[in-house]
Amino acid sequence: MMCCQYILLLLLLLGVSGGVSAVEVQRPRGVPLSKRQFYEEDKPFTCLDGSRNIPFDRVNDDYCDCQDGSDEPGTAACPNGSFHCTNAGFRPGFIPSSRINDGICDCCDTTDEYNSGAACQNTCRELGRKERESLQKMAEIAKEGFLLKQQLIQEAKRALEDKKAKYADVQLSKNDFEKRVEALRTVKETAEQPEKEAKERHLKAWEDQKAVIQMEKDKARKAEVFLELDDDADGFVSVDELLSHSELDPDSDVSFTEAEAQGLLGGVDKVDAVAFESVWINIKEKYISEANADSPAPVETPPAEMRDNESEQYPEEDIPDDEEDDDEEDEDDDPDDDYKSPPTMQTQEKKDDEDEGTMPPYDQETQNLIDAAQKARDAFDEAERALREVDDQIKNLEKEISFDFGPTAEFAYLYSQCYELTSSEYIYRLCPFNRVSQKPKYGGSETNLGTWGQWAGPEDNPYSIMKYEHGTGCWQGPNRSTTIKLTCGKETVLTSTSEPSRCEYLMEFTSPAVCQEPSSLDSVLHEHEEL
Repeated sequence: MMCCQYILLLLLLLGVSGGVSAVEVQRPRGVPLSKRQFYEEDKPFTCLDGSRNIPFDRVNDDYCDCQDGSDEPGTAACPNGSFHCTNAGFRPGFIPSSRINDGICDCCDTTDEYNSGAACQNTCRELGRKERESLQKMAEIAKEGFLLKQQLIQEAKRALEDKKAKYADVQLSKNDFEKRVEALRTVKETAEQPEKEAKERHLKAWEDQKAVIQMEKDKARKAEVFLELDDDADGFVSVDELLSHSELDPDSDVSFTEAEAQGLLGGVDKVDAVAFESVWINIKEKYISEANADSPAPVETPPAEMRDNESEQYPEEDIPDDEEDDDEEDEDDDPDDDYKSPPTMQTQEKKDDEDEGTMPPYDQETQNLIDAAQKARDAFDEAERALREVDDQIKNLEKEISFDFGPTAEFAYLYSQCYELTSSEYIYRLCPFNRVSQKPKYGGSETNLGTWGQWAGPEDNPYSIMKYEHGTGCWQGPNRSTTIKLTCGKETVLTSTSEPSRCEYLMEFTSPAVCQEPSSLDSVLHEHEEL
């Protein structure tokens, strides 16, 4: 109803300004109706700035008397004067007085060229007709948009009530989830204790078994070494026999002396198999079996990097022939090429570990305990995951409930939505209250043009502009940012985009949520009230 009154009033005023039934109010040329009271023919004229009084017959006498130019509203005498175009049938307006009678038609009613002889045509009626059509269309859009806005407000109210009810329900369910998590934690810990004890028992049994195996191996090796050292097979290992193994030198110097060998034997010249026990403890880490000493060591293959580097340093075609010959001679003449170093103690220990095998599988009782504990862990993990999802749900609901979607939540419908606009080069994407981005039309990575910052409209209309900040940084420049200008429209559409400044984007976005009540558009009519 209000919108219809607005349209009728608008058309009525424009109709009056069309000159059909307007009554012309007499006043000096170039004076607007709003200032008619200052120009009375039977009284001296006071300059509008109050600087002086002059006889009324000096108004519009083509001589500038007032400093503010108010005495010459209809001539070009004052450089700072202004001429009022009545423009009956269209909007009135002002032009600088310097344009009066300059041969160019500035006022659509031709009143500015009253004495120039310019062939001007009055176009105010046509301009007024076009403007009336435009304003009528705007009024229709505003009416439909405002009706849609009312629907959006009602939907937002219902959605907010639903969210608040859901928030209360989720809060209650969170208590149940927390209790379930704590109960399952107790079940898990209860199941894990016997599992831990059973695993430890199994591991200890395996460690004990390995120790026995190792002891037997050590005993067998000790006997084998004793036989190897007892060269004369007299049942004793003597100082001379020990000296044949220089690797046993205690201080690892150049010479292995008799005194050092005797020291290893406990201060005697020879020991039997029983006394060899104490000797074995001191030499087993260093002793190298004669069988191993005779066996060739594996040929070491240089790392791939070294081979690659050598190839780069000496390309095949650049290797001198004499070097190749020398290599062949070295290969033929060097008898030690096939020599292999004896295995280290670490290699032997690794071999021993391999011989001991892997830990045997758990017995059925232990496996049952492990399965039960794992089942409890799985149930606990699932309950914790469900609790985390509830927490996330609560956070999201709190955010949506408290978010500023406008005075009456009219912009709430934009949440979680995205809108695109395709230009010749890019696809622009606006996700209100989230982010703005652009992506090359024919493939390429997406660029962040800013994430949601705040409402940034003027104080009297803060919800007319959105600001998105802290986007991807420009090369040697600031981070990208985007300003979204919202206008009234029946549809929700991203209509235009530009980059007025480097890395600063401007987009226009229409939405019914922006449409004001038609009666609030009366300010548009003020431009048509003066004749």
